[in-house]
Amino acid sequence: MSTTGHRPTTTRDDSVVARTSTRPSWSGTAASRALAVLRIVYGLTFLWAFVDKVFGFGYATKSGKGWIDGGDPTAGFLGKGAKGPFESFYHSLVGDFWVSPLFMIALAGIGLALTLGIGMRIAAVSGTILYVMMWSAVLPPENNPVLDDHIVGAITLIALALVAAGNVWGFGKQWARLPIVERYPWLR
Repeated sequence: MSTTGHRPTTTRDDSVVARTSTRPSWSGTAASRALAVLRIVYGLTFLWAFVDKVFGFGYATKSGKGWIDGGDPTAGFLGKGAKGPFESFYHSLVGDFWVSPLFMIALAGIGLALTLGIGMRIAAVSGTILYVMMWSAVLPPENNPVLDDHIVGAITLIALALVAAGNVWGFGKQWARLPIVERYPWLR
């Protein structure tokens, strides 16, 4: 009995027993919906971080310290939270004119892409870079000598992009059909 490639599985009398498919075994199942929920939840965490830093709702960003109030959304973490071997590098970024806008654009862009299921490759790469930078800013992690939630988040974003999680309960399929995305597949 053969189960390789796209050939039908046959017995000795050459009757067709079953056909294999190129569709992933998890596609269209509860697993694909669970991955869609995971994608949306991660997207909403990025969007919440963006909104809280813009308006200073008093959660991670104190009231009156939001970006619209003149606060610097990166100064606290980079200036006071950074420690370890890259501490001086992150401290040197505090107050640079491009750091906060780039960080805020990243939060909003990654959050929207994940929530909507579009641009999953870009969201995974940029989100992974952001997560790894945040991980490296506080080395070594407090609860584990190597791993923390930033590394788990980075791995999750990569996995979500690899399984095309934006196609379930998202606009990934429609996004992929846009002429510019068809021309430049890395935009998927």
